[in-house]
Amino acid sequence: MFGRRRGRARLAAAGFFVAGLVLALDQITKHIILRVVDLDAGGPGSQIRVLDPVFNLTMVWNRGVSFGLLAADSLWQRLLLAGFSLLIAGVLTAWLTKAERWLQAVAFGLVIGGAIGNVIDRLVYGAVADFLDFSGLYFPYVFNVADAGISIGVALLVLDLLLDNGRPQSRPL
Repeated sequence: MFGRRRGRARLAAAGFFVAGLVLALDQITKHIILRVVDLDAGGPGSQIRVLDPVFNLTMVWNRGVSFGLLAADSLWQRLLLAGFSLLIAGVLTAWLTKAERWLQAVAFGLVIGGAIGNVIDRLVYGAVADFLDFSGLYFPYVFNVADAGISIGVALLVLDLLLDNGRPQSRPL
């Protein structure tokens, strides 16, 4: 019993570390793009060609959920989206404390860190700052580190479900 709790505590700590790392990388890159590079100075759609046409930095303010769906223009809509994101992060945090596999813990951490990173943008700017543009690779969306964390985290959760496939839980750490 004690070993299992200690193992879960290690997994939770790893997940929280990943969440903090994603959140820090997200906020640092957004600070660089908005304050140092000042990509927003030219307005939405401003672009810096990096590895044109494969990868560029393109300024987009996302007022909706993922990929601009369900745009939230009013204050109450932005607060509702931020609250919903925090609710999801809270539920995932509870699940993280009960994680039994490394892949689960890392996946929860990625999603939690990404969700909180985008909530900060909504509360500070009223929209989420997106700037990573891989449209040259036929990916039509501009995104940020938080979005990448969320997407990779969800993919890892699906992978974890597929790999787990009813096997007995991993032994405690």
